[in-house]
Amino acid sequence: MRKMPLTLAAIGEESMIQRIGGKPEVRAHLENLGFVSGGMVTVISTMGGNLIVNVKESRVAISREMAGKIMIRAGLR
Repeated sequence: MRKMPLTLAAIGEESMIQRIGGKPEVRAHLENLGFVSGGMVTVISTMGGNLIVNVKESRVAISREMAGKIMIRAGLR
């Protein structure tokens, strides 16, 4: 298992969120969208570097910059 930013996750691979970086307001915004430590996230697709992900049974579009602040543990399966 390795720790990496969400931007490097494989499409369709479920990963566990390890930590959220950035300024407090950025962390709070991501938490409001459902990105919390210990939660699961799956990348559905990428478009121009931006990601569409499944988090807490919802699809969310986030920018490459925001996704880079979300550290995940990949290779859970």
